[in-house]
Amino acid sequence: MSRRTDNRHRVATICREATGLPHHTCMRWAADGLITRRQPVPDAADEQQRTFEALVVAELADGLRGHELRDGALLGFTRARPEPGGLTLSLHPATADRVLGTLLPRIDEHQGGLRGVPGLRLVPRSGTWLLTRVQGRAAIHLIHPAADWRPALPEHGEGLTQLWRRDRHRMHPAEAADWEQRSGAGHDHGVPAQNCLNSRLLRRPLLLAAAGAAHGSANVYTHGGGDVVVEWCCSVERSDLEQRLRRSGLAQRPDESPERERERDRPWFPGEIVMGGGFVTLRRGPCYATTAEPGAR
Repeated sequence: MSRRTDNRHRVATICREATGLPHHTCMRWAADGLITRRQPVPDAADEQQRTFEALVVAELADGLRGHELRDGALLGFTRARPEPGGLTLSLHPATADRVLGTLLPRIDEHQGGLRGVPGLRLVPRSGTWLLTRVQGRAAIHLIHPAADWRPALPEHGEGLTQLWRRDRHRMHPAEAADWEQRSGAGHDHGVPAQNCLNSRLLRRPLLLAAAGAAHGSANVYTHGGGDVVVEWCCSVERSDLEQRLRRSGLAQRPDESPERERERDRPWFPGEIVMGGGFVTLRRGPCYATTAEPGAR
């Protein structure tokens, strides 16, 4: 085996282990130069797509926190096909409706205003479903294992206005303001870096699944919609998961992203992955699961 072929196999293996794609697909991507040792999983090609994917992660991390997990699908997805121009995600059937209900934008007077991803709309597309952004090109394709699946979508309620039902083709002013703030447009240099990290997490669902593989005792959450924290107790050592994420290119700084002072001068802590002012923190804690004594009832 030539050195070039061996390198392609290594890159393809990392891509497969992160996304769940067939090895032959990853090998073809490696041969075409779509994935490399520097970046074994394709990034979103533009800032709008990265921001859209990052907001999906932030909403699901906080919105699904505390719910029962299935098969380690911490964000509700089991596979990914990440490409520069878009992203396809496979829904876990047990949480598919909850995922959509969490993402769809709504004004909730009981929980402090706008919830969900601003500008997100759900569109049926040739037997699949498409998450799109109003007034933009960002999109995520969703695949469900049941070919005839149709989501059970949330309705309006007391103090609850489903904006995606009321305005299908334009953003509510609250959505537009929230998108501008959370995209970091023109004022917060740390936000684009965090958006890049979050987008990359979404494109690596099988690596996150390792943290929830034991018995579902795992959480993903954010600090106010910002940096992401992954907490779990069993199945994988923190250092091992950190190594896998780094090897997948999670913290590889994009060419256009300069090293920032916070990244360069601030000391790193075990389990802290830093890139250009953005953070992902890995925390492996004690296990509180109990096993009944033999013969106990």
